[in-house]
Amino acid sequence: MDDEAITRDLLPDHGPRLGAAKERGRADAYGGAHEAAQAVAGHDPEDAAIRVGHRDTELDRRLSRGLDEVNFPATGTTAADQGALSVKAVDDEGELIGGLSAWTWGGLLGIEMLWVRERSRRDGWGSRLLLAAEEEARERGCDRACVSSFTFQAPAFYRGHGYVETGRTLGIPGGAEDVHLYKSLVG
Repeated sequence: MDDEAITRDLLPDHGPRLGAAKERGRADAYGGAHEAAQAVAGHDPEDAAIRVGHRDTELDRRLSRGLDEVNFPATGTTAADQGALSVKAVDDEGELIGGLSAWTWGGLLGIEMLWVRERSRRDGWGSRLLLAAEEEARERGCDRACVSSFTFQAPAFYRGHGYVETGRTLGIPGGAEDVHLYKSLVG
C-alpha cells in the first residue's frame, strides 16, 4: 500500500465551541493574543489540517532544518560540528560481520546501532567496532559518547567498556526497558 493511500487528513478538534460571551472573555483575558497570533501567522488555526501517514522524508528534512535553527544557537554549534560515522567489518568473502552507525555533534559521539552477525558474536567484533568508533570520534574532537540499548540487547557490553547508566525509558515491548549510557572519551 503506498503512503498516499493510507494518509488521512484530520481536522482540528477543539471540543465544543464556547458561547460568544465566553469567547469574548477569553480574548479579553489574553489581551487578544490569540487573534494577534493568527494575524502574524497569516491564517486561522481552525482552517489548518493535520496529516497522519508513514515516514515522510521531506517532512524529516524540514523538521531537521527547523530544529537546527533552534539547536545551533542554543548550543553554540554549527552544521560543521556534526557528521555521520560508520564502522564496518567484512570477512574475506566480502560478507558483513558487523557494523556500527553513529553521529558526532559538538564533541559528542552518539551511537545509533551496533550489530554483529550471530556466528561472530563471541569473536570480539563488537568490541573492535566500538573501539574503532570511539577512536574516530576522538580524532573528530569528541570527548564523550552516548548510546541506548534495550535490556534484552547489550547494556552489559557497554558497561564492560566503561559506559555508565544515566537513565531508562520504560514501556518497551516485551516488558523491556531502554537503558541510556554515557562514557567520557578522555583519559
